[in-house]
Amino acid sequence: MVALTFQMKAIGVIHTPFKTPQETPIQSARSTADGEVEVFEEYVEGLEGLEGFSHIFLFYVWHLAPVKVELKVKPFLDEQEYGLFATRYPCRPNPLGFSVVRLLQRDHNRLLVQGVDVVDQTPLLDIKPYNPDFDVHPAERVGWYEHRAHK
Repeated sequence: MVALTFQMKAIGVIHTPFKTPQETPIQSARSTADGEVEVFEEYVEGLEGLEGFSHIFLFYVWHLAPVKVELKVKPFLDEQEYGLFATRYPCRPNPLGFSVVRLLQRDHNRLLVQGVDVVDQTPLLDIKPYNPDFDVHPAERVGWYEHRAHK
């Protein structure tokens, strides 16, 4: 087994109306909340052309997630335990999260977005444009969520 360690640094901060993890929507697709992504000045040049996209991926650190990782968890939308990697539960070996949000406007280093589902002051690691030619896949199976999707 190869043991690798990575070091990442934030490229910005996500500002939202949510002060605690308990206030956040379960997924960005279920959120209509507005937020602002502040990209640090040294990365502003990398935003050029982003305003041409209606949606973007935000990659971030779940900085308030408990450190203790359980490999069997009960997802927020079910009562049964599953393996951690079969869920989107935030307490993970590497507390990485992502959201797809609507990009409403860019003003220099600030992105006004809609559909945020993270706590205020969440450290931003990366931004990528959403492209339906690459990012939409028909799903034949959705695992344990299948019985929840029809309720």
